Amino acid sequence: MDTNTAKATFAAGCFWGVEAAFRRIDGVVMTSVGYCGGELPNPSYEDVCTGRSGHAEAVQISFDPDRVSYEELLSLFWVCHDPTQLNRQGPDFGTQYRTAIFCHDDGQQAAAAASKQTYGDSGQAGGAIVTEIEMLSDYFLAEDYHQQFLEKRGMAVSNLP
Repeated sequence: MDTNTAKATFAAGCFWGVEAAFRRIDGVVMTSVGYCGGELPNPSYEDVCTGRSGHAEAVQISFDPDRVSYEELLSLFWVCHDPTQLNRQGPDFGTQYRTAIFCHDDGQQAAAAASKQTYGDSGQAGGAIVTEIEMLSDYFLAEDYHQQFLEKRGMAVSNLP
């Protein structure tokens, strides 16, 4: 990867659809799905599904900040899921489906907090935002069959703007 890329990591429910949404953005050069925010080292999908590992399903994005800003990625994050749902998205429930922003540095943490405040103040969320904002400690790559899951199956369609 060239030196002009940055990373962002978001949890917004099942990682398949979230990854597909971010892959459509000009300036996103690579995505992967994985697990972060938990206690168990190197968890498997089965570990995460129990809800006992503490991990969230997450998408890690490598992006070119000259083509897309972190703030623009945050804007997509807010509309690609329901940030008012505690430990669930749609029919999926459990702590592994929580809404969270895992920041890579202090600048991202400040931008995420400001974005959360702005989105909350706008009323667009339709309720209190429960999204966690924390520094990324570990990111464990999910199994290969989860990577670009919807794309591999011709199902990567999105109704997002």
